[in-house]
Amino acid sequence: MLTLTINGKTMNVDAEEDTPLLWVIRDTVNLTGTKFGCGVAACGACTVHLNGEAVRSCSVPVSEAVGSNITTIEGISDGKLTAVQEAWISEQVPQCGYCQSGMIMAVSALLNENPKPSDEEIDQSITNICRCGSYPRIRKAIHKAVKLQGEA
Repeated sequence: MLTLTINGKTMNVDAEEDTPLLWVIRDTVNLTGTKFGCGVAACGACTVHLNGEAVRSCSVPVSEAVGSNITTIEGISDGKLTAVQEAWISEQVPQCGYCQSGMIMAVSALLNENPKPSDEEIDQSITNICRCGSYPRIRKAIHKAVKLQGEA
């Protein structure tokens, strides 16, 4: 048994130590907002926060998450939309939507670390893949989220 803290809740999970965190989140804890995309940490669909840092959960053994605070898309807000989520809706970012939970998690981590990123900093930090190619809307939404956070 491993003890994890996911979205502020401590829970014991029965999993092998080398099981990818993604599968524990989805299959053991039944939080399915975090998506499986590629399984090799390339696409970012599985992005979650580990102690506030964006990580690709498909490549993190669950044993590395013990003692850490794990936040999934389900735990990103306290019942109201975050600035990133508001901007995503306002700018109609999602097309198919599959990558969006990972994208929102990556952008949220970036804005927590750097509240006013330049386009170059966005390009360096947000390396998630969107197969629909909604990158112009994503960039526009990131800049809108910056403004929304400034208004809060």
